[in-house]
Amino acid sequence: MEKDIGRIQKNSETDVLVRIDDFGGRVGVTIREFVKSERYTGFTKAGTRISAENFPAFKELINSIDEKELAEMAANTKATQSTLDSSDSSGKKEGKTGFKKAKEPDEFGDAAF
Repeated sequence: MEKDIGRIQKNSETDVLVRIDDFGGRVGVTIREFVKSERYTGFTKAGTRISAENFPAFKELINSIDEKELAEMAANTKATQSTLDSSDSSGKKEGKTGFKKAKEPDEFGDAAF
């Protein structure tokens, strides 16, 4: 038995799929990434499964999240990331991840930042 509840697009190739299923004779909710690419289409290992017995506690946790607080935290994180992405102290532009790119290795094979 499987019943897809819904999908949320994570990026152009990946959705997060929520479904009710029966795995090994135990009913539960599966939250898993589903990839659609040239190389592979299907579920990945990324995700989790909540047993039917634990679902009421999981649902209570999810419902306890304050949407206003979540939105404020997201806005703060976005502002912090924007500051990190703008430049480091040397004025060099950082990548999208916020990490500096390493310079070419020196004669000892060590890369400097």
